[in-house]
Amino acid sequence: MVRPKKHLGQHFLRDENIARKIIGALSGKVINVVEVGPGTGILTKHLLQNPALNPFFFEVDPESVQYLQQQYPSISGRLMEMDFLRADLSGIPAPFAVIGNFPYNISSQILFRVLEYRNSVPEVIGMFQKEVAERIASPPGSKKYGILSVLLKAWFDIEYLFTVNESVFYPPPKVKSAVVRLQRNCTKDLGCSEELFFLTVKTAFNQRRKTFRNALKGMIPAGTAPSPGNKLLLDKRAEQLDVADFINLTHYLDQ
Repeated sequence: MVRPKKHLGQHFLRDENIARKIIGALSGKVINVVEVGPGTGILTKHLLQNPALNPFFFEVDPESVQYLQQQYPSISGRLMEMDFLRADLSGIPAPFAVIGNFPYNISSQILFRVLEYRNSVPEVIGMFQKEVAERIASPPGSKKYGILSVLLKAWFDIEYLFTVNESVFYPPPKVKSAVVRLQRNCTKDLGCSEELFFLTVKTAFNQRRKTFRNALKGMIPAGTAPSPGNKLLLDKRAEQLDVADFINLTHYLDQ
């Protein structure tokens, strides 16, 4: 058996019913599926057994890699012993879904990676710490609403699927977990500078207690009066704006 390693954020799922629910959350519209951090293979075996899927696996733990190769011979040629965050994903046939009981210490980084490949990833089914899952799915106005909420909602529809108790993992984490589904929306182009959009969102939430007028002081165009709509936005705080508001504000800043 594989020893869970704290530095890799490993908490191995042991409940088959939950594993089946996670796999069942896949829409079935995408043949190619990438599992991040298969660990002991509780999701892996279902992916390998499904003839309708073409799965690939990324695992950094040598002990897990050896275990998976021994337990699931059909994984040969599909298992990459490398870090998903640093891997060149252009070799994976697109489009591909991303799935996993994500290592909690890199779950947000996995989502930023998904954003990089958003035109190749139509779907994500992920297990997260409950707090992170709530943050991802939170609407504007919530104290949990943040940078990832806005950036992901710009390109994905997000559903909080279900909560998972600590007892179904080995070792049990100290917090509850949750499964979230992301599905690519129809947005192809935000209609504004994506680089400035990212910067605006991050800058605003890094000073979320301030109004935009103060948080974005160095970014506001000098000598350019904002429209009545943008003037209203500048008097609000980051958590009060939805994606469309951030896009409008980005247009104003890009003058």
